[in-house]
Amino acid sequence: MQVVLLKDIKRLGKAGEVRNVADGYARNYLIPRGLATMATSGAVREAQERATAEAKHQAREQAQAQTLAEELSTVVLTFKARAGETGHLYGSITSGDIAAELARQTGKPIDRRKVALEESLRDLGTYQVPLKLAGDVTATIKVIVEAE
Repeated sequence: MQVVLLKDIKRLGKAGEVRNVADGYARNYLIPRGLATMATSGAVREAQERATAEAKHQAREQAQAQTLAEELSTVVLTFKARAGETGHLYGSITSGDIAAELARQTGKPIDRRKVALEESLRDLGTYQVPLKLAGDVTATIKVIVEAE
């Protein structure tokens, strides 16, 4: 039986794809749980339209992320923090701090989860911090941590 998947199903396919499955699997599992619907011509056409709309949306997001990455690549953030004699900070500079400072300087909100810090900055110095904006689009900003 042919079905149109409504949700991503591991080992079967992604939403919007048309798949051949066993009749019992479709009738007893996929359709009652709302994971798939029978592959009528209308359902197939609707799935194709949804897929093209999603592709356009992804392309638009990718282009916006690319322009944002170009803007952010010139940004230099400077943080003043209390530090000991060895240059070790008493606190730390986190991804939330970096996102807040980016939003303040650029006027564009940046989610802290997009700041790809492996661990908080705990020493004085200059750091290159990557930002994962969308898909495979990344930007690198310069962060300078100075003593107060």
